[in-house]
Amino acid sequence: MKKLFIFAFAVIALSLASCKKDRTCECTITNTDNNGNSDINTSTVEIKKIKKSEAKDLCQKTTYMNTDSNGSSTTTSDCKLK
Repeated sequence: MKKLFIFAFAVIALSLASCKKDRTCECTITNTDNNGNSDINTSTVEIKKIKKSEAKDLCQKTTYMNTDSNGSSTTTSDCKLK
């Protein structure tokens, strides 16, 4: 009986750990020009009712690097789940 109780508790704990919650994705956006001057901004996005693993994948997919057509500036976005 005691083993059954421990097993049931473990199953319940695991199921609660993977439940859907509101998650926050935080991005640091850096814009660097040819002269090496950088402008850094931070933005956050709240993702509603999602599992942690799904939110992490979605948040990391927003990480990118972009250089404008004349090569005068580069924008980098680095996103992490908070």
